[in-house]
Amino acid sequence: MGEESQAGDGKVVLKRKITLFNGVGIIIGTIIGSGIFISPAGVYLYTGSVAASLIIWLASGLLSTLGALCYAELGTSITRSGGDYAYIYTAFGPLPAFLRLWIALLIIRPTTQAIVALTFGNYVVKPFFPECDPPENAVRLLAAVCLCVLTAINCISVRWTMRIQDVFTTSKLLALVVIIISGLYYICIGNTQNFENAFAGEYSAGNIALAFYSGLFAFGGWNYLNFVTEELQDPYKNLPRAIWIALPLVTIIYVMANLAYFAVVTKMEMMANPAVAAIFGDRLFGNWSWVIPVFVALSTFGGVNGVLFTSARLFATGAQEGHMPAFFSLFHVDKQTPIPSLIFTVPQAPVIVLIDPVACSEGLDVN
Repeated sequence: MGEESQAGDGKVVLKRKITLFNGVGIIIGTIIGSGIFISPAGVYLYTGSVAASLIIWLASGLLSTLGALCYAELGTSITRSGGDYAYIYTAFGPLPAFLRLWIALLIIRPTTQAIVALTFGNYVVKPFFPECDPPENAVRLLAAVCLCVLTAINCISVRWTMRIQDVFTTSKLLALVVIIISGLYYICIGNTQNFENAFAGEYSAGNIALAFYSGLFAFGGWNYLNFVTEELQDPYKNLPRAIWIALPLVTIIYVMANLAYFAVVTKMEMMANPAVAAIFGDRLFGNWSWVIPVFVALSTFGGVNGVLFTSARLFATGAQEGHMPAFFSLFHVDKQTPIPSLIFTVPQAPVIVLIDPVACSEGLDVN
């Protein structure tokens, strides 16, 4: 693409600013949200077995990796940004692609942004209210501020957006490494009672399916790099490489984190309270248990950034095909950011955050 921002016909040409490291950060940053701190209870609830839960987490990672590799093939064959939308458009034509785009515009992306931002707000406020639920209005306000600040950064600079993504992805990985090391140390000093009768549990088809649903849900986001293929440096090499690096890494971290949780949190506690990371922190970190809410806040902040970045590119691609007003396909000549698309799509999420009590009350319990 070179360093020119405009082609000979006056059309803005996007610079390929997203490196392999940035690509790995986008995938990991959008997969790891609040799910790994909450979802382990959902997997265990339907199996009742420590060993089966760990196997399901591993299998969920393998299935997600297979799906991501299929997307790597699609992304190197159809090198447009837009992910699902671009592939559906090429394979099935404009009508299915149009429906997919507007479902994402009106439902999927705004609610995803709102839910993750609400989770961020909840965990930022939580250390100040250790004995009770945080004030609802404070959580909503922080969530809206999070969305607005990240939208502004996304409008200003691609590089700054990627730096934020890299920093918070690294932070959440370090946080999970702390949890894993703490759990392994707890095992090494002889606390293995929670692993007795590890295979005892329920193995009906329905329960296994529901357990897989919880596990796969925590891996959601593995396809997000495909939404920005046009801005990825050397996508033919870096897209598959980013997937091969990110998905196995997330799978290993998820399995090891669950192993740490099971070492510390009893089976009854895990079934009674989905906030397994909070129980883990209270038991191992004592007065330092406030670090767990900080870990979750860092994780979700990076997740919001990844969703915003990829969403704007999806809608800009749709506008280029005439499925949205052409105004939303415009990119700033110097900043190389889809400012109209960001300004139009992002305010929906703060509106949901501020006025929808259902999203506020239920959104905090999902990834």
